[in-house]
Amino acid sequence: SHLPEQTELLVVLGGPMSVHDEALYPWLREEKKQIEIALSRQIPVIGICLGAQLIAQILGAQVSPNAHKEIGWFPIYRRANIAKNSFSRALPEQILAFHWHGETFSLPDGAQPLYYSDACEQQAFLYDNHVLGLQCHLETTPKIAQSLMENCASELEEPGPYIQQGDDILGPVHQFIEANDLLSQWLFQLKR
Repeated sequence: SHLPEQTELLVVLGGPMSVHDEALYPWLREEKKQIEIALSRQIPVIGICLGAQLIAQILGAQVSPNAHKEIGWFPIYRRANIAKNSFSRALPEQILAFHWHGETFSLPDGAQPLYYSDACEQQAFLYDNHVLGLQCHLETTPKIAQSLMENCASELEEPGPYIQQGDDILGPVHQFIEANDLLSQWLFQLKR
């Protein structure tokens, strides 16, 4: 199965597996192929968490465990001296973002780093003005956060400076809405 000719935008989402788990999850090979096709056709692509790690790996970057697991709401900070790009107008200096990851990626060659957090050096990159990789989750809704807390509860029991608990993770609803709105803006910018 190949990426349909009329594909206008490819969104590659997250999951609990690693980009290195092809033996356990053979479909990862196919997913990587589809991302490669989109990149070769210059189709706008956005990758979130595992999705960003898959894109980074395809672009030649390393994916490895991060020094810290990052779970919950932590700010990401815009890098200084970002070159003018298609997103320049929509890059707030600081974003309160939702996180749930233990791995990270090195910056792919030719990619522009956009954001970092205290726990993780690579939070967002832009490649070739139409490929966006996000380590954090701006798509999360309260329902998704609740589901993560139930299905990945064991990860919350591990001690760590960047692991929040129940009430902090569910946070006020406006945090989710603001993050979702920003992601919508970015999707719109990518698709132009």
